[in-house]
Amino acid sequence: MKKIVVLDGKTLGNVDYIKLNEFGQVVYYDLTLKEEVAERVKNANIVLTNKVVLNRENLKDATQLELICETATGYNNIDIEYAKEKNIAVTNVTGYSTTTVAQHTFAMLLHLYDNISYFDNYIKSGEYSKSSMFTNLEMPYKDLCGKVWGIIGLGSIGKRVAKIAQAFGARVIYYSTSGKNSDSDYARVEFDSLLKQCDIISIHAPLNEKTEGLINYEVFTKMKKDAILINVARGPIIVDEDLARAIDEEIIGGAALDVFKVEPIPAENPLLNIKNKERLVLTPHIGWASEESRNRLFTDLLENISAYNRSEIRNRVDI
Repeated sequence: MKKIVVLDGKTLGNVDYIKLNEFGQVVYYDLTLKEEVAERVKNANIVLTNKVVLNRENLKDATQLELICETATGYNNIDIEYAKEKNIAVTNVTGYSTTTVAQHTFAMLLHLYDNISYFDNYIKSGEYSKSSMFTNLEMPYKDLCGKVWGIIGLGSIGKRVAKIAQAFGARVIYYSTSGKNSDSDYARVEFDSLLKQCDIISIHAPLNEKTEGLINYEVFTKMKKDAILINVARGPIIVDEDLARAIDEEIIGGAALDVFKVEPIPAENPLLNIKNKERLVLTPHIGWASEESRNRLFTDLLENISAYNRSEIRNRVDI
């Protein structure tokens, strides 16, 4: 019977891990520390990881390891070259969170754009009950219709966001970080042009040498003074210190972030200590994590293992 080791099962929440039993003996861990990895994977045939790093050093004694299942899309935590050397198969899951991340993009944007926190607090504080007016016009907000929405990274999530933005009546343009992406449905522009034109900019690009630190203080100075920036991609694409400064200097209108350079966000991160807190919305990397999204991920993960086993059986029969 194969031994299946789940290294950080807690990161997927309450998915039905019992379904793994059909593939072998399951050893489950909520979380795994760096120094615990080597011992826990030593006798494993299949390993499931989300954020736990698997590399040459901690895999060298895992001589029975056949398959590593990344319980996410990005697999930069896995030493792919070492896996190839040792003929260890590696799988990931794509597409499971496209609609969910797009939904969260708009949830954060509208929360900020419509000043929901202000109006919610206005009523709950009792101030509305004291008012002589049926409405409150002290905190203005704007229509999304007619605005220019810029997308950095027009992949599957970026395209989903573009369609929804159009449904709101916004005009969509995009910037390709690789320089290779082309889509006839939307206008592709250079980076500086995107910065100057857009009322809202959302980031859906991968983290690589072209995107790390892409959004810095100089970039903020080129944006509209009331522009909103949204990042649901990867934290290091934005320089946190520069964003905090830009918000407090009122160089841009505000920002909504679901990802950070270091996660969980350190207490000393300057974004937690800005003066203009009402201009910033922060969520703890949950844009991908609706119940439905996590269940889709786990279902596809089970299919990856099943497909691997079918392939293994077929190969053995052919021999």
